[in-house]
Amino acid sequence: MNKPAIDNGGGLVRLRLDIAYDGTEFAGWATQTGQRTVAGVLDDALSTVFRTRVHLRAAGRTDTGVHAAGQVAHVDVPADALPNAYPRATRPGQREFLPLVQRLARFLPADVRVLDIDRAAPGFDARFSALRRHYAYRLSTAPYGVEPQQARYVTPWPRPLDVDAMVVASRDLVGLHDFAAFCRHREGATTIRDLQRLDWTREGDRVTAHVTADAFCWAMVRSVVGALLAVGEYRREPGWCATLLESTSRSSDFAAAPPQGLTLEGVDYPPDDELEARTTVTRKLRVID
Repeated sequence: MNKPAIDNGGGLVRLRLDIAYDGTEFAGWATQTGQRTVAGVLDDALSTVFRTRVHLRAAGRTDTGVHAAGQVAHVDVPADALPNAYPRATRPGQREFLPLVQRLARFLPADVRVLDIDRAAPGFDARFSALRRHYAYRLSTAPYGVEPQQARYVTPWPRPLDVDAMVVASRDLVGLHDFAAFCRHREGATTIRDLQRLDWTREGDRVTAHVTADAFCWAMVRSVVGALLAVGEYRREPGWCATLLESTSRSSDFAAAPPQGLTLEGVDYPPDDELEARTTVTRKLRVID
């Protein structure tokens, strides 16, 4: 049997989990009393396996109805509980937590999967060590809406969109800005973000926004997409999006795009020897010089 290595932090072993889920039937990531959430379902399954209560912390707390193909989370497990994840016998050369991945596949509902589990590197924090998050927002402009096989993951938009105008408007939003106009207010939280990528692709009736930032505030991606859809429908000029950056509060001039088209595609982290430094930087309150 593999012997659990004790972390220096109070006899806990930190594990990294790579996770995918269909967010349609979840009230978002974060645990909420009386609601079915991704974290709630995973916490229950992991606590059952480890025979002690544990709690996941994620790179991004996705909203109700939002999906993930590349969510990352960590969990701190008491060292004396870790052997509960091991089988009675292991195969030579077998990855340490492969049996746990396989076991969770039996415990978890079909709309959430743990893709991989490994020991976290020293200093790793799923949220604060992250360099950037990647999202994709998918729409269909087909007159019939969305093919049934994709209906849970693509937003029907059966009205014409000027994608070129949306591309032009997107350029004004890239960079370090205060995105207060695009974020729901959260007490004590900053709305300054570094939007590193915002572009659009079109393949036939499928229109996709690719959005990357160091971090996102509450409902930011769907709000950015919603504002750009107003440009694509000629309800606003492309330059209008730049004026929204002057706002100090959530704008009521546009609606956030529906959640089903949004997927967290992946999260980037620095090399292991830079994790602690990245966490220190991320924890500092962002300001614009």
